[in-house]
Amino acid sequence: MTSVAQEAQRALNIQPPKTKLKARRLKGHKDSTNCCIASSQNPRLIVTSGEDGRVCWFDLRCNDEPRLTMDASQDSILSLCFKSGNEDNIYVSSGKEINCFDVRLAAAKWEPLENYNYNKEEINKVTCNSRSSFLAAADDSGEVKIIDIKQHCLYKTLRAETGHTSICSTVEFLPWRSWEVISGGLDSTLVLWEFSKARPYKVVNFGTVSNSGAGQCFNPSLIHAIAVPEIDMVDKLGKVCAVAGGGVINVIDIESEIAAVRSKSSSNTRKGSQSRLKDGSSTSNTDADHNVKKRLHFDYSMGGHTSAVSSLAFSLFGERGKFLISGGNDKLVKVWNWSSYTDAGSSDSNKDILHLNIGVPQKVNWLCTTSADTDNLVVCDTSKTVKVYSVT
Repeated sequence: MTSVAQEAQRALNIQPPKTKLKARRLKGHKDSTNCCIASSQNPRLIVTSGEDGRVCWFDLRCNDEPRLTMDASQDSILSLCFKSGNEDNIYVSSGKEINCFDVRLAAAKWEPLENYNYNKEEINKVTCNSRSSFLAAADDSGEVKIIDIKQHCLYKTLRAETGHTSICSTVEFLPWRSWEVISGGLDSTLVLWEFSKARPYKVVNFGTVSNSGAGQCFNPSLIHAIAVPEIDMVDKLGKVCAVAGGGVINVIDIESEIAAVRSKSSSNTRKGSQSRLKDGSSTSNTDADHNVKKRLHFDYSMGGHTSAVSSLAFSLFGERGKFLISGGNDKLVKVWNWSSYTDAGSSDSNKDILHLNIGVPQKVNWLCTTSADTDNLVVCDTSKTVKVYSVT
């Protein structure tokens, strides 16, 4: 048996027992479900999208049928987001296009309030900043488009030559930094951008950084998902970001990383020079900095995923952000009590980190959480039903 096969078998052998939870099944889609988002203004409201080009609104207080459906596109809808502060408006990405719809204008034929068609290739993730002033859209070309939704125009393009060299799979605004976004791609890189200047100031290559070797020999560190806490969680959780690189989850202290970059840049300026790497990036963008806080690292040796992680979210129920939820291609959803993991790498801390290991019937495409009558975990997978699990 090859070393890769042996490592894969070892990962499977040490997997913790699966928790069997009965799923509530929401029906309304005709094909695989791709995305789900939970309302912050009405926690019982869930909105989903699918390969069928349909958007469904579900009220968890009602039956398993959607309260409202919208056939928004002939193509699949990969991503959704609410307009921050006005959840009657929803942004829907399909192919290269983003449309904004107002649910209050529900009709047999939906007409978009806004339409944006700036991306060169298929959009993988669309997100709105907390001030409702910008959208960010990550696409298959490796670019991130920043769209000014007040002026209804393209604001900046975060281009592949200074950031991603392959598909950009995900992007998030940093809610505590007004002009910054973070993106991840299938080139295994995580990029922090100052989007007002359309330039990256920190690039972390998960294809080269140490990931303890665990599981990475059979799970390339392609980044499919990142998660950042909402602004009301930051005081307790810290200014962090969770990154799924292959089957491994890393939690990074963003402010520590930024401070290290600025410290190095200042030091290089005082020296009167700043060396350049072969790819043209500055040494301040590299990962070789020992002053940053140690990253938390959840891999299969701690009961983690044995296949690529496709979705990440900080929990919105109970003590907000206490849990980090991950879903993967291994048909598992894992609930991590990450906030108790204060000493990275300490084996004494590992026992209670994995709170739940939930087996699901299909590969996970997306997940979100919400608190209604119970603490709910909502899962979109490769089937046409949306699963809702009670985790309390």
